[in-house]
Amino acid sequence: MNQKVSHRVVEGKAKPRGRFPHIVRAGDYLFVSGTSSRLPDNTFVGASTDNSGAATVDIRQQTRAVIENIRDILQTESADLSNVVEVTTFLVSMNDFGGYNEVYGEYFDETGPARTTVAVHQLPHPLLTIEIKAVAYAPRESASA
Repeated sequence: MNQKVSHRVVEGKAKPRGRFPHIVRAGDYLFVSGTSSRLPDNTFVGASTDNSGAATVDIRQQTRAVIENIRDILQTESADLSNVVEVTTFLVSMNDFGGYNEVYGEYFDETGPARTTVAVHQLPHPLLTIEIKAVAYAPRESASA
């Protein structure tokens, strides 16, 4: 049985900062690339700098934006957050774990995806404190259905 693999860069989302898609479909599985709170204009939800250049980052706002970006990306393949079976979260600081976990709980519970959260030294921009990648199970509609 030949499983078709498709790749998609999603219009209206921040362009990937490299040569990779937002989402890959491999058979009935969807793989969402690491997603941040970056907007198409290269600003970041939940992050700002003042006139002196001091940064303020809100982990709750960034977490919410990341999960909603993943939701939007999944919708391009007729899936949603209920299809997610695995999540890997990268936090720049484990001091943000509580705020991240609080917002995560607004979207998922113990019947949701398996989850791993790891601390990383840095992400691709200093105003990013969180990135999430996800795997979803979303069978294609049967041709006979």
